[in-house]
Amino acid sequence: MSKVKPIIQIENVVVSVTLNQSLDLMSVVKALPDTVEYEPEQFPGLIFRLKKPKTATLIFNSGRMVCTGAKSEDLAIKAVKRVIRELKRSGIVLIGKPEIKIQNIVASANMGGRIDLEKAVFTLGRTMYEPEQFPGLIYRMDDPKVVILLFASGKLVCTGAKKEEEVKQAVYKLQKKLEEEDLITYE
Repeated sequence: MSKVKPIIQIENVVVSVTLNQSLDLMSVVKALPDTVEYEPEQFPGLIFRLKKPKTATLIFNSGRMVCTGAKSEDLAIKAVKRVIRELKRSGIVLIGKPEIKIQNIVASANMGGRIDLEKAVFTLGRTMYEPEQFPGLIYRMDDPKVVILLFASGKLVCTGAKKEEEVKQAVYKLQKKLEEEDLITYE
């Protein structure tokens, strides 16, 4: 086990919702004029913002919704349930149970050391590194299936996880490999 524990922070959880019915977005605007934004000539979806948890939910007339901005799985699901409650409370008829699915979790982490990206390209496998184009190494991990942007500073961004636990697994697995291959130097 490593001496340095990476500091992991969930930055964004993206959730999709299927209502299995179509919605009249103009009715939603009339029912919740101070809560939603809708400019169909700019964007086909309606934007429903919440202050707590701070999220934005896009609602489409197909009955699909996408909630973004939550800092945890729990907060994302709470936000979606709150939006659905608000819609029902304002008189929008929703039939059946919504299907809620986490699509993507974006997290950042600090490994607490410097990483030799030049060596990591050859050691990690499934990487892309073109420092003239972008300062980070792109690492595609198979298990869990995530993409990690890794920087020489020891900071990283992990995307593609469907559960918070997958983010932790990916970061700890990467740290173990970096240490085993002597690719990380702790200050």
